Amino acid sequence: MFRRSVLDELPVLRTERLVLRLLDPARADIMVRFRHENRERLKQWEPRRSPEFYTEGYWRLQLRYGLREFREGKSVCLTFLTPREDEVVGVANFTNIVRGTFEACHLGYSVGARHEGKGLMKEGLQAAISYMFADYGLHRIMANYLPHNERSGALLASLGFEKEGFARAYLQIDGVWADHVLTSLINDP
Repeated sequence: MFRRSVLDELPVLRTERLVLRLLDPARADIMVRFRHENRERLKQWEPRRSPEFYTEGYWRLQLRYGLREFREGKSVCLTFLTPREDEVVGVANFTNIVRGTFEACHLGYSVGARHEGKGLMKEGLQAAISYMFADYGLHRIMANYLPHNERSGALLASLGFEKEGFARAYLQIDGVWADHVLTSLINDP
């Protein structure tokens, strides 16, 4: 069950190798560094980005917007940081949160190329999903991936997500409408 008081305190989640938090807009510089370093790698999995997307000004505004969305109960955009909190490892965005009879959201995530294959995304997502179910009170988390992104499919399966279907021309990825595999994870205590 959702407790409105959860919105009063920004989450800080710690795992063995990560700190997960809503990034302070004053730290936009480390997000810009992450985005620049991974621009080419993430291009194949994300929407087409404007040049502005790679600026501190854009990220200061985006991070402020993320804080507002959190306080309004609409999204939880977590940045995965190194233990010293000086480098972005990846991100997990729980968006389109719907309350009432649905109690669900969508999950999107990405990890920096230098951190792939180390189990960090799984480690961070386990903590983030636990927070979304236990503290945020969600019943269902939906995550979708490109059919050829086998690593993403394997990651979701390892976290307990189950395939529910296939959507043609579901999202625009790098300027092209792309099919997606639909999955979900149910909070089944």
